[in-house]
Amino acid sequence: MVFASPLPARFKRLGRIVVDGILPPRCLACGTIVSEPDALCPACWASITFFAPPWCTQCGLPFPHPMGEGAVCGDCARQHPSWDRARSVLRYDKHSRRLVLMLKHGDQTHLAGAFGRWMRRAGGDVLAGADLLMPVPLHWTRLVSRRFNQSALLARAIHAAGGPPVAADWLVRRRRTPSQGTMGPLARARNVRGAFALRRGRSVEGKRIVLVDDVLTTGATAEECARVLRRGGAAYVGVMVLARAVKAGA
Repeated sequence: MVFASPLPARFKRLGRIVVDGILPPRCLACGTIVSEPDALCPACWASITFFAPPWCTQCGLPFPHPMGEGAVCGDCARQHPSWDRARSVLRYDKHSRRLVLMLKHGDQTHLAGAFGRWMRRAGGDVLAGADLLMPVPLHWTRLVSRRFNQSALLARAIHAAGGPPVAADWLVRRRRTPSQGTMGPLARARNVRGAFALRRGRSVEGKRIVLVDDVLTTGATAEECARVLRRGGAAYVGVMVLARAVKAGA
C-alpha cells in the first residue's frame, strides 16, 4: 500500500512560518501584530458586535433573549419584505465602520477574503441550497471611479469559502443614484425605485438567489433588487451582508 507523502503539508507550514517571520500577520482593523492571518486583535474583536442567535428568523435582527422557534421581529411581522431571509455578520456602528470603509473606500481589497469567510459562516441558513450569489451592482460610472465593486469582491470571497457560484453581472443599475448616507427610509426607497434590472438574456426563473452587499441600513436597496428578482421568477431571494445598521435600543 502506498501512502501520500506528508511533505507538501509540512512545506506549507514551513512556508507560513517563514512568511510570518518576515511579514507577521497584523490585525485587520488596527494593524497590531496577531497570531493568525486575517484576524482581529483581542481589543478590536471585543469592540465589534458580532451577530448570533437568538435572532429574527427572517431578517436576523438579534433578540435580547430567546423568543421561541420561528420568532420574527416587529418590522418583519408588520411588513413582509420581498426577500425571504437575511443575515449579517456584524453591527454597523462606530467600532465597525472603519473596518467596512477600509474595504469600500480605502482600497483595502485584501480584506474581502476574511469578510467573505465570516459571511459564509454567519449565513449558512441563507446560503443553503442557493443557486447563485448576486452582488448588488454599482452604476458603471461609479464602478469606473472606484475601480471595483465591493459587493462583488465579497460575493467572490463567499464563493471561495465554499458558497454558491457568483453571477456578477446579472443585475445592473440602470441609473446613477445619489449617495444615500444622509437619507431617511422613505427617501432611500424613492432613490432606488426602478434603479435596477436584470441584464437582457439572463433568467432567474425558478432559481434560488442570494443578494450580497456590504451594509444593510434601511433595506431599501435589497428590497428593490429583490423585487426585480421576484418579477423575474426567482423561487427564493436571500440577503447576505457584512454589516447591518441597527436602531438605537434594538
